[in-house]
Amino acid sequence: MASNDPIFTPELVKIIKIFGLASILMVLALSFFNTKRANNTGEDHTFRMSDSARLYFLNLKAIEYNREVRLDAGMTLFRHQDINAFDNSPFVNLILILNPVQDESYLYLEPVNLEWPIEIELQNDSGTETFILDDGNKFQHFENIQKLIPYIESDSQFFIFDQGQKIPLWEKEVEKEGLKRILEDYFRILES
Repeated sequence: MASNDPIFTPELVKIIKIFGLASILMVLALSFFNTKRANNTGEDHTFRMSDSARLYFLNLKAIEYNREVRLDAGMTLFRHQDINAFDNSPFVNLILILNPVQDESYLYLEPVNLEWPIEIELQNDSGTETFILDDGNKFQHFENIQKLIPYIESDSQFFIFDQGQKIPLWEKEVEKEGLKRILEDYFRILES
């Protein structure tokens, strides 16, 4: 036998209204402030550049760089005009690379009149440290540069070794500023 007691009592209706309305408002409020989205594509966005960041670089910053278009690779290499190798002396150049085909950007340490692996010695107030940097893919080069970034920012002295000779690297103030600008432009392209 069915009971005549109402299921939705006035107290239950009030509770449903309060919690239902609060839940809806909370979902709406959180949806407006959700800037992080799940990445379910499985793609690595470490080197991903946005169109706006790429256009900003090409329109405003690229004037400070010497440009080399590599049609075979579909990439454009940018060498900062303040960092130049001299004649036949060993040198290491930091290159910013744009890959518009994959919407990616990379940094590359380019040995000039040197062979891989590159041995770099760093000297600062804390002491001396030596890195042996190997050639590799974009991840290896990014890791190599990550090791050097704190020393570039702290104005350390850099030396490379070629056939047992210790040769100063990036010793001019303009070259150090050029390195800092390359790193600044690169991380702005990545928007990180």
